[in-house]
Amino acid sequence: MMTPIALTIAGSDSSGGAGIQADLKSFAALGVYGASIITALTAQNTRGVAAIHAVPADFVTAQIDAVFSDLEIGAVKIGMVAELAVIEAIAGRLQRWSPRHVVLDPVMVATSGDRLLAADAVEALRKELIPRATLLTPNLPEAAALLDEPMAVSEAAIERQGERLLALGCPAVLIKGGHGEGADSIDYLIRAGGTLALASPRIATQNTHGTGCSLSSAIAAGLAKGEDLEAAVRNAKAFVSAAIAEADRFSVGHGHGPIHHFHRFY
Repeated sequence: MMTPIALTIAGSDSSGGAGIQADLKSFAALGVYGASIITALTAQNTRGVAAIHAVPADFVTAQIDAVFSDLEIGAVKIGMVAELAVIEAIAGRLQRWSPRHVVLDPVMVATSGDRLLAADAVEALRKELIPRATLLTPNLPEAAALLDEPMAVSEAAIERQGERLLALGCPAVLIKGGHGEGADSIDYLIRAGGTLALASPRIATQNTHGTGCSLSSAIAAGLAKGEDLEAAVRNAKAFVSAAIAEADRFSVGHGHGPIHHFHRFY
């Protein structure tokens, strides 16, 4: 029996709540073996990002080639890509290795509000990575930033932005509603065939560090296990919602604490 393997290409979070660390925890919690390519080191905690040290693009390439030349990768999750040269390196290797599933989480801003992507890199993200993704997972501010538009507030506006993002070349977009208002947090899975609204109760907690990273990696884990896209998205949303609901069992840091990836186990 083949072991399902997922790969995360993302930045490291020194406090362990987001980025590579959140991705590997999500993979493990969902029964998938995780491999990792580090694009950047961050000096970060629950209060914010103090510094970012980008990994040289040629070393990102070397990491990707090392992993793909040996491991059977079922799905790839891409998170923080740091800068232009790294985006170009990742795009080149995706073309070389052609993974079946690529979940692209366009990480631009941390939960704390710190900017994580240089302005010149946003255009490269649009042109180089989005067309190579099978699913794009922006939150409401990220969807707006990718389109140079104000943040969508109505369901119709969210659908319109989703359709404009599809036009950039990926077959599916999941616009996450965590930044919205109302009793429910509604995520919208938008594809050429229509829109699926996925609602879950909004949970009152400040421990939401790494939610976006965890959702995209949980989707990648589902795809690596052979789930179809809708099932992978539904299961990932249920996993992250439960991890947020159990987050207050942790007491970690003094800002936006982490979610509880291993809530099923302890």
